[in-house]
Amino acid sequence: MKIAGWVLSGLIGLFLAIASATPKFMGMDAALDSMEVVGWPTKYLLLIAVIEVVCVVLYLIPRTALFGAVLTTGLLGAALAANLRVDNPLFSHTLFSIYLGVALWVALWLRDERVRRVFPLMG
Repeated sequence: MKIAGWVLSGLIGLFLAIASATPKFMGMDAALDSMEVVGWPTKYLLLIAVIEVVCVVLYLIPRTALFGAVLTTGLLGAALAANLRVDNPLFSHTLFSIYLGVALWVALWLRDERVRRVFPLMG
């Protein structure tokens, strides 16, 4: 169970670092276009990338994982709200934050006994 949690956590971390933050750091068209679609000025691109990386690092360090999960959930909530506001496609764009957030918490639940005690699967 712990191994599955760490594997899933690693995949989530890689996704957020490579597929989400890296294009922002590099100023790639995909990141610039996404910012334009949701109506965010591109001057926030670097800041958002740094926030994403900090959240991922906190999430992957066992001692700060819960804090990282909470912060990442907030970040994903902001992404959901931005996509919802501009009426992006529901299942592919808007709800992707929910899918990623659920996976993030499932991974933490699998790898951390303290989280399992707070959220037991069975009473």
